[in-house]
Amino acid sequence: MKNLGYYNGKIDLIENMTVPMNDRASFFGDGVYDVTYARNYIPYCLEAHLDRFYRSAEKLRIRVPLEREALGRLLCELVRKVDAPEQIMYWQVTRGTAPREHAFPVGTEANLWVLLRPQPVKSLAETLTLHSVEDTRFLHCDVKTLNLIPNVLAEQEAKDAGASTALFHRGERVTECAHANVHILSGGRFITPPTDNLILPGIARMNLIRICRDLGIPVEERPFSMAELMAADEVLTSSSGEFCLRVTAVDGKAVGGRDGETLQRIQDALLADFLAATDV
Repeated sequence: MKNLGYYNGKIDLIENMTVPMNDRASFFGDGVYDVTYARNYIPYCLEAHLDRFYRSAEKLRIRVPLEREALGRLLCELVRKVDAPEQIMYWQVTRGTAPREHAFPVGTEANLWVLLRPQPVKSLAETLTLHSVEDTRFLHCDVKTLNLIPNVLAEQEAKDAGASTALFHRGERVTECAHANVHILSGGRFITPPTDNLILPGIARMNLIRICRDLGIPVEERPFSMAELMAADEVLTSSSGEFCLRVTAVDGKAVGGRDGETLQRIQDALLADFLAATDV
C-alpha cells in the first residue's frame, strides 16, 4: 500500500477511509495521540511513545480498546503493509461515537485510529526561525490531546510573520514551541524546561537529555526566561518529527551561533542513535 489508514479494525488507503460524524473527535477533540518515525519497518522509541500514549489516555479517563502490548504488535504489523522503508506513524484514540453531549457517554467503546505514510527523516542541517506568542493554552499541556486550536492559531501567526514556527511563553517564562520542545545551550550546559503541566514531556526531549548525559554535557531541567533564551549560546528545538534542529532567529533577531561544536555533537549522536535503533 502507498499509505495506510486504520479505524477500529478497518484498513484502507487514507484517502478512502471515513469515520462517523458522531466520533467525539469531531465535536470536542476528545482524544489523545502520538507519533514517531519508522525506518526499515522498525518504529523508533515505540515503547516510550506507548508509555506516553497510555499515560495521556489515562489522564483523560479514556480506555484504549487494546492493551499496551497488543497495540504495539498491531503498529508493528501495520507498518509493514506500507511500501516504504521510512514512514511517519501516527495513532490516536478518541472517547467513542455518541450523540453530541459534553458529559462522557456511558458504555461507549473508544475508537482507535492509525495513519501511516511514507516520509523520510528530516535533515538535521535544517535551521529554524521562531516567532514568540503568549501561551494562552489550557493548563494540561502535559497531555498529548487532540485539542490543538491554540497551537494551530499560533503556528499560523508565525507563518504570517515569516517564521518557521511559534515559540510559546507565559510572561517571561519560555514553555515550548507549537509542535516541539525548546531548549538552550549556555556555558556548556543543556537547559530544558521541566516537565510540569505547562509542556509536553517529549520523547525527543527525553532522548536529548540521555544523549547529553552520555556525552558528558551537564543537564539542567529548570524554567528559563525569554531574555535567557535570547542570550543563549545556542537555541534548539526537539520533536519526534525533526529530532533536533538549530534556531537562528527569534522575532527577527539573531540568536545562538556560539557553540555549534556542542550542538553538532548532540545532533550526530542523536542521528546515530536513531540509525542504530532502526537498523536490520
